[in-house]
Amino acid sequence: MTSDDAGSWADVGLLAPARGAVRESGDEAVLRAMLAAEVALTRVSGAPAEAAEAVAAAARELAVRPAELAVRARAGGNPVIPLVELLRAAAGEHARWVHPGATSQDILDTALMLVTRDTLRPILTDLGAVARALTALAREHRDTPMAARTLTQQAVPTTFGLKAAGWRRLVLDAHARLTALAPPAQLGGPAGTLDPALTAAFARELGLAEPPLPWHVLRTPIADLAGALAFASGALGKLALDVLVLSRTEIGELSEGVGGGSSSMPHKHNPVRSALIAAAARQVPALASVLYGSLAAEDERPAGAWHAEWQPLREALRLVAGAARDADELVAGLRVHPGRMRANLTVEGDTGSAAALVTLALEERQ
Repeated sequence: MTSDDAGSWADVGLLAPARGAVRESGDEAVLRAMLAAEVALTRVSGAPAEAAEAVAAAARELAVRPAELAVRARAGGNPVIPLVELLRAAAGEHARWVHPGATSQDILDTALMLVTRDTLRPILTDLGAVARALTALAREHRDTPMAARTLTQQAVPTTFGLKAAGWRRLVLDAHARLTALAPPAQLGGPAGTLDPALTAAFARELGLAEPPLPWHVLRTPIADLAGALAFASGALGKLALDVLVLSRTEIGELSEGVGGGSSSMPHKHNPVRSALIAAAARQVPALASVLYGSLAAEDERPAGAWHAEWQPLREALRLVAGAARDADELVAGLRVHPGRMRANLTVEGDTGSAAALVTLALEERQ
């Protein structure tokens, strides 16, 4: 491979095995979403049918590589400006119906909300599968005794069923927070003063929520998304860290069904799924802090605050998607070792209350 190979400098995820939903959130997906927003804008802006179809056809046939657009984006600070130039050229005599009344932020914000909507789908599917698998584990091990540990030391006996029910509760909470999100369209024009009826039509055309106001500097949708993603990563991280601790050689109460190997120690069965989830859980809160920081944005459209959101938002989505995928694989294949759990108990006690709590937990959130 030479340095001028088309893909030699592209980020293909070599150092990001924890990512997921790359197809839904990659550069090609963002490009398609920007074009979808432009076509929707043309259709709701009063364009004649012939012009609307011509712009849609130009968008479908536009030959532009994300790498090319990335280079051209430097001149104006975002990829929408060069994309609009290319789309207008492709639309020919109908060019005036491309990007009518909009600003670059309208298109990119809307595109990222389309990407968010599409990325949330596999996340929610995987979280649902994790919750179902944890329900089965909690029921199966309702009476399986094990040591509860507090401040790293054995405390009193509990049951593995109660631990699994606790993981399930967090996963369901994460699922509820992400389900409650309603990614909105953005169409405020250069200063947020466009006709609200146009925004409503634009949102309907794209299948996005209608915002009560233009949100160029009212970043509630981004902050809500940041919080839900950070919570989801932490919820899955709790599960992963427990598995990492309980699968230590000297504890051996759990093990991953398909562990990873070592480059130097062939006898090892590393808990790789748990490690990747834990890695995501450590990154997403930091990314969320950037998104929360962008709430402080000046004027009617900001310089820098909006731009700072793009990469952290997408990376947080990808990391949570990867964590949900890995958690599905982890829980589906998790091996429970009741004999080791009982052997490790140093304090005897009644586990009836723990078993009863499992029943309550499962009845509460069916």
